[in-house]
Amino acid sequence: MSSVKPRKGMPEATVDERRFRERFSDIFFDPGFDGLKSEIEALSDIAWQAYREKRKAPRTEKAGNAFFDPDYDLSVDWIAACAAIENAQRAHDDEKLQSRILLINGSPRSEHTCPGEMSKTFRLLEEARTVLSEDPAFHVDVLDLSRLTSEYGRQIHPCKACFSTSPALCHWPCSCYPNYSLGQTHDWMNEIYPRWVAAHGIMIITPCHWYQAPTTLKSMIDRLVCADGGNPDPTSTHGKNAEEAKRLELAGWPYPRHLAGRAFALVVHGDSEGIDVVRRSLHDWLSDMQLRPAGIAASFDRYIGYYRPYATSHDDLDADAAIFEETRNAALTLREAVKRYRAGELDPGEGLPEPRPK
Repeated sequence: MSSVKPRKGMPEATVDERRFRERFSDIFFDPGFDGLKSEIEALSDIAWQAYREKRKAPRTEKAGNAFFDPDYDLSVDWIAACAAIENAQRAHDDEKLQSRILLINGSPRSEHTCPGEMSKTFRLLEEARTVLSEDPAFHVDVLDLSRLTSEYGRQIHPCKACFSTSPALCHWPCSCYPNYSLGQTHDWMNEIYPRWVAAHGIMIITPCHWYQAPTTLKSMIDRLVCADGGNPDPTSTHGKNAEEAKRLELAGWPYPRHLAGRAFALVVHGDSEGIDVVRRSLHDWLSDMQLRPAGIAASFDRYIGYYRPYATSHDDLDADAAIFEETRNAALTLREAVKRYRAGELDPGEGLPEPRPK
């Protein structure tokens, strides 16, 4: 058997006390804090001690009998996130409740911050929301990722790629954050995970940025890796013990698909190049997680104001009645697919064994 000893050799990332305190004090750059220098210094002392001692999760509780190691100290943040996901799954499975559509705005653009103007993406999202909300059997949950650029404290921290060490090390939900010792807090994903879990259908509407999904959308995508093969029991690896995770994987990993079976629709738009690349990559990503394409009309890409001035791009959208109609059709197709899937209908080939798991 290959060695399970983790490979080491990258440069040390620890900063010294001077650099740490400089960065900590930068939070209080506003002159309004100048009268609180002694208090800020006291906070800096506590933060430096937490950093030096690597107190990632300073508040914990015993895991309990539902876990592999009942005596392991689990972060209270992870416990709460896990409970939210379990509640969302129960709501998803309850046939008496409304069908839920998670409608996602992938654009970072907002009139409430530097661009000074709403996004075309949000206008298309509103068209989809109107159509989906017409059916009282459906609840529409709008996830507006432009909040990452316009709302105080909204963050999605980057994926640390634990899955590439071993899927058993990539916990579901993600246990990498919050990391209080590194100041990596206010992570939005613990609220976003249960919204995906509760949904029966997902509709993503997004622009293309430089041949790619926007940073806002891509950050969420990367952090959803734990939903596709991730480990629901952090005590089985005693937190982030890479060697234990590798052994667990090689003993036979089941790759649980935590979002499988949900239907999806995609609307991708752009102004010059790359929209087909983004649509295909999103389609492949969702399909790889075993979500179901809602139908031919549910996914498309279109240019708005192709190679025309950006300053008048909303006027170009106004003039394109067809893209509004296509967006409505995509939403209607998703709505009907959710009804069909909740009624128990299967797609051809669904349920066949997977010969090449991740």
